[in-house]
Amino acid sequence: MPSIFSRIVSGELPAYKVAEDEHHLAFLDITPLVEGHTLVIPKREVDYIFDLPAAELAALHLFAQRVAKGVLAAVPCKRIGVAVIGLEVPHAHIHLIPMNKVADMNFANPKIKVAEDRMKELAAAISAQVPADATSRAATPDSKAAKGARETEEANEPAASSTADTATDQLQQLTKGLVYMSESDAALEPVSYSAPDGALTDAALLKAVGAAAGSKVETQELTLFLRNHTADDGVLGDPALANRFKALQMYLKQELQDVKVYRVGTGPQVQVYALGRTGSGKLAGFKTVLTET
Repeated sequence: MPSIFSRIVSGELPAYKVAEDEHHLAFLDITPLVEGHTLVIPKREVDYIFDLPAAELAALHLFAQRVAKGVLAAVPCKRIGVAVIGLEVPHAHIHLIPMNKVADMNFANPKIKVAEDRMKELAAAISAQVPADATSRAATPDSKAAKGARETEEANEPAASSTADTATDQLQQLTKGLVYMSESDAALEPVSYSAPDGALTDAALLKAVGAAAGSKVETQELTLFLRNHTADDGVLGDPALANRFKALQMYLKQELQDVKVYRVGTGPQVQVYALGRTGSGKLAGFKTVLTET
């Protein structure tokens, strides 16, 4: 009888998939120790992981490394713990577990229940952060030259970029190439401002973002503002793009405090700021332009 994991591979059973290639699959554990607990399996059913041929075992761990990077980027944690138990399902698998303390890896802990919508959100966010397979871009003299050029370019960038806070660095990655679509298209730009000491009043917001005093300010929930872009297929019918917007939304909601969308000004084009407070006391998020005629 096929294992439950083989039935997932064949499509007989559903799963919250986060990554897949020809020989491997990664999906969320439906009885996790913590949110983001991910299972990595070879598609070929082998009971005991160390019965895999050396090349297949190495390939499985390389695939798991990519998935772990995606989990670490999408789920707030200090490290991704790795475990192989091998007693629950007779199909080789690796546990990738977001952890902030050693106790997070204790399989004697009671399993948690995560709502379906949250599981979908986590899967989409992790999937959007799993890096491409580096083996598909084998090093060549040209690629080595390109690497050297990138290193030179990075060395010549302003020193300020090296001191940017973690939130800004992450937002640069998450918003890169994303466009907000209304009646016209506008890029999402990562931003960071000094936060006021007290409440973020309309006046304080306008001062922080450099807008004219007295400008009209309207607030909106982030999920409402991004709802068309985070739908399953997004506004362009592109699930991968929708997953990137989901990853951005989840990062803002998890990593920043009091996140809101602020629409500033009037007229057919309104400046929009999605902002929250960082742990270092700044306002961070992204800005874009909303066009409504």
